[in-house]
Amino acid sequence: MRRLLWLSLLGVALAASGVRVIQVEGGRLSGDLRYGPWTFEGEVRGRVKDLEIRAPKATLTAPKGKTMQEAEGEREARFEGGVVVRRGRVEAQGPSLVYRERTGEGELLGPARMRQEPRPGEDPVEVEAARMTFQVDTDTSTSEEARLRSGQQEGRAGSVYYEEEKGLAVFSDPKEVVLTRKRREGDLVIRAKEVRSLTGPKRLIATGGVRLQDGDLVTTGESLYYDDTTGEAIVLGRPAVSENKKEGFRLSGSTLLHNVNRHQVRVYGRAFRLPVEEFKKLGER
Repeated sequence: MRRLLWLSLLGVALAASGVRVIQVEGGRLSGDLRYGPWTFEGEVRGRVKDLEIRAPKATLTAPKGKTMQEAEGEREARFEGGVVVRRGRVEAQGPSLVYRERTGEGELLGPARMRQEPRPGEDPVEVEAARMTFQVDTDTSTSEEARLRSGQQEGRAGSVYYEEEKGLAVFSDPKEVVLTRKRREGDLVIRAKEVRSLTGPKRLIATGGVRLQDGDLVTTGESLYYDDTTGEAIVLGRPAVSENKKEGFRLSGSTLLHNVNRHQVRVYGRAFRLPVEEFKKLGER
């Protein structure tokens, strides 16, 4: 039984390794054909699964003592001279990229930019970051020191995780995530430790202590749910507090409903729980 389990796990590992093997072609090839490294110069293309990489130069290396063929699944590819990464509706650009077959990660060094073309009725998603890491086993990326924009919303955080097809952006920062919605009458600003946003339907949850600033009206609590299509935020706390010091207004309760279009707050009379299931990452329980 143990032997069968070990063989099964080995098969899964080998399958994953095979999927992660990069194919590089195009341009002029030079180097030791058996042991490498191989250098490609010209119009170079790399492909791993559905991730495509283009650059004027690439170098593929194997661990010392292994042939390029023996080392499949352990090699490293470095693309330089201005890199373009494409997958589905996503295109990203940066000065260089390092792909490691062992991890299945492509690290795009910054300053890096990414844009996802929208589906009908949605806004494009644009990211600027110090560096981006693309996973080939999934349609996800993680950006460091990042700014993400979609429509009138913009978020800044130390780390932004993004699922391309789902359109899920997870902003996290040990200090503070800042999410801003541009408005003529003054920006709407949400501050929290973590914000999870569905960029298509424009809904989000924020946790870790939240602050919603709507002009002079400020609502604070432990967490919130916000729907940009209705302009309503449901803020939970022990208690949640809303204040407009300029007008001498103060309201508190376990759950507050803050309408940012009307600049009004009232106690929310029904039981409410954050819809966390909708905002879970791939594989998250």
